[in-house]
Amino acid sequence: MSTTPTTTDRQARRAVAALFLTNGAVLANLVPRYPEIKDDLGMSNAVYGLAVIAFPVGAIIAGLGAAPLIRRFGSAPVAVAGTVGTALGVLGAGASPTLLLFVAALFLGGAMDAVTDVAQNDHGLRVQRRYGRTIINSFHAVWSLGAVLGGAMAAAAIAVDLPLPVHLGISAAVFSLVAVTASRYCLPVSDDGPGAAPTVAEDAAATPATSAASGAPAASGHSRRAPLSGRVVAVLAALVVIAVAGSLVEDAGMSWASLYITSLGAPGSVAATGFVALVAAQFVGRILGDGMVDRMGQRTVARLGGTVAAVGMGLALAFPTVPGTVVGFAAAGFGVATLIPAAMQAASELPGLRPGTGLTVVSWVMRIGFLCSPPLVGMVADATSLRVGLLVIPLAGVATVVLAGVLHGRRTAA
Repeated sequence: MSTTPTTTDRQARRAVAALFLTNGAVLANLVPRYPEIKDDLGMSNAVYGLAVIAFPVGAIIAGLGAAPLIRRFGSAPVAVAGTVGTALGVLGAGASPTLLLFVAALFLGGAMDAVTDVAQNDHGLRVQRRYGRTIINSFHAVWSLGAVLGGAMAAAAIAVDLPLPVHLGISAAVFSLVAVTASRYCLPVSDDGPGAAPTVAEDAAATPATSAASGAPAASGHSRRAPLSGRVVAVLAALVVIAVAGSLVEDAGMSWASLYITSLGAPGSVAATGFVALVAAQFVGRILGDGMVDRMGQRTVARLGGTVAAVGMGLALAFPTVPGTVVGFAAAGFGVATLIPAAMQAASELPGLRPGTGLTVVSWVMRIGFLCSPPLVGMVADATSLRVGLLVIPLAGVATVVLAGVLHGRRTAA
């Protein structure tokens, strides 16, 4: 049931949106310049694929530390500090003269990004509980908008031949300032510690994912204190796979879209449009996502999206052209738009877990997608072709359709 947000709630929503914007924009400023870095450092496809996994490796190593940091310092301060750290890591990667320094900087950026990701989502879900209706997709939409902004900034920098250190230095300074300013308007840290997250009974919009998966009515009053069961573990595992599917598609756009479109004969400034198209369509899907989820439920929206991603990118790979490939990446981005927010929300509401634990686990394990995807696609590309390697996108769509049953169905008023 929707509630009337206070001025503090509305300010906090704008502040969280700003944090998501910076998180999307910082890395997106680097991604379209990967081909340039790859050529400058003389990397093969396989070496490049192994090098860029430094980002998800850093995220995996640091990710499990997010929950205790949030309980100790609060989600907003952790998100802001992580944003600044990510910006510095990205700047270091762009300015690195050697492969070793490139990998080390990406590792730092990934570690900080993982902490930021959990913290900003945790804060966003706190704001959503105050609103009493779905707004989490709108935050992820702003992340996509930030990624579009970052990608456009990178394309412009490429077009005017702006040196990487200058370009990424400007990006780091601007978006760090935005994050620090936003922290002033986030919800107070005082109610962001252990036990701050309400029980499902206190959350008017919450329905445990286990009930959604089984079709049973939601338990009330003490679901967060229920003992951990095998069903909860199974649902959490399925939510992780769904989040991984979404991350695989995002990573394909980040790591390979520019390279693949370049291989089709497009110049560098045009090749960047593949990644921009993916995140732009993802932005549209997330803007529409809150209303779609409230009307149809996460489950139906995820199944429809998985179908769009599988069919759209499958056709683009079957009939390769530059315009068709850009449309295919757009279809993939639109299709997976709500997957990661849905998996995170469902995990945060699982019974039997401490506040922040389900969200942290999903966020942490989904980084496996970012870890495995670049070297896997790179090795397949070297053995066959990058076109074959990118079949990971339609396969992720199929996996989503199969596992979407663990997500929430359409919620009705109690």
